[in-house]
Parts: sequence; C-alpha cells; structure tokens
Amino acid sequence: MMLGLIQLLFAVFAIYSVLKFPEGLKLVVPLACLIAMLVVSRVEKGKSEKKTARMSFLHSEIDKASKKESMAIKDQNFFLVESLLWPKSELLLIDAVHSIFKDLGFKIAGGINYQFVDRIVKIPETQMVFGIQILMSEGEVEGNHPKINRALQFEKEKRENEKSLIIASTHIHLPLSERSQVSQISKELGSFLIRHNMSFITTHHLYELCQKAKGGEIDIFGFFEKVYSHSGGTFPLKGAANSHSPLFDLPAQ
Repeated sequence: MMLGLIQLLFAVFAIYSVLKFPEGLKLVVPLACLIAMLVVSRVEKGKSEKKTARMSFLHSEIDKASKKESMAIKDQNFFLVESLLWPKSELLLIDAVHSIFKDLGFKIAGGINYQFVDRIVKIPETQMVFGIQILMSEGEVEGNHPKINRALQFEKEKRENEKSLIIASTHIHLPLSERSQVSQISKELGSFLIRHNMSFITTHHLYELCQKAKGGEIDIFGFFEKVYSHSGGTFPLKGAANSHSPLFDLPAQ
C-alpha cells in the first residue's frame, strides 16, 4: 500500500515537471522518476515474493508437525502461528500466547497487580492460577535468562493458589522437526525449576495442545490441572524424549 502510494507520487511529480520545469529538466526529471518507479516496483515485488515464500514455509512446517493438511489453518491465523513458533519479538510472542489461552477458554489477564509476571491465567471453575513468564531463545533456555529471575521474584509476591509457569519459544531458527531432538533447557535451569516448583513448556507444545484441544482429543483444562500439580521442571518429564512432543502422554477426553 505504501509503496504503491510512493509510485503514484513519482508519477504525479513526473507530470508536474513536464508542465512546469525548464526545458533542460523536462526530460531528466521524468526519466529519474521512471527509474525510481521501477526500483519501487522491484522492491514491492520482492516483498510480495518473500511473503509468499514465508507462507509456503509455514504451511510446510505446520504440515510436518501436525501431519494434517496445513490448508485447514486459515491464512489469518498464520501471523499468530508465526509469532508463536518463529517470534520476531518477545512482545509478539506474549500477544500470541495470550491469544492461544483466550481462544482455549482460559481466564487470562495482563497481571497489572503484579510487578514480575507477563500474564495471569486461571483455569475456569477452579482456584488454580498460573503466573506466566513468556520468553524466546535462539537455543536452550539458560538459568541466567532475565525472565527466570522475574519468575523467582514472582515467587515472592504470588498468592498461595498461584503457580509459576514458564512458556518459551526455543531454538527459534530450527525447523519444528528438529526441535524435539535438542535440549530445551539447561541442566542448571532444570534443577532450579524443580527446587522452586516452577513448570516449563515450550510454545511448540502449546501450539500442539491447542490443535488437539480443538480436535477434541484432549481435555485442555485437565492437562493444565496436571501442570498445576506438577512438582517442577519440564512438563511432562516422562515420555518426552521418545516422542515428537509430550502430547502423546495426554489423556483423551
């Protein structure tokens, strides 16, 4: 839209120069405008091709991950999926996680009464509440990540019925098919989470949970009730190393 407007301005300026400029500039200025319009056109075409390639990549990756027809996902949801699995910024990732929980029927808020939390999520018809830290990492999450310190601070201000949950988009430059083959958190962080009764899941797992919940394959509230009762660390611990994701251990509705 913006590039098209720029092209229009160049065209108007070229016409104006023919009508108003001196003889010496009547040829030079329109020619310069024409060249500029061609450059803008190439840029616009390049952006369009890049967007098409990105959409094709997302279709391919999601199809590999879910083993379903990726076209079943509407185009307007691709920005959400991209922000969740290949986030360009932490703010976009937080918004994507917020949208997922809201869409699944959880009660979610910005945590304005807390200083050290990204979102507060409540399981409906229960007193179970999560204080959620949302982060992104190019590799496995280390114990020195700023959000881990925030989670520790939340432990000091949380209420009795609230539990810390860390949701991370890890290995953001790897294809989804390779992410399950690498460590998501360092050993040091794993021990830290267990000591402080904090649980951890990846956005990849959250996305798959969302797909399975919408398909009626799992009880999503029941799953997070188990996370709430979890002793800490990556959830679930059993079976995760032998499957593409921990979803294979989830109970059906």
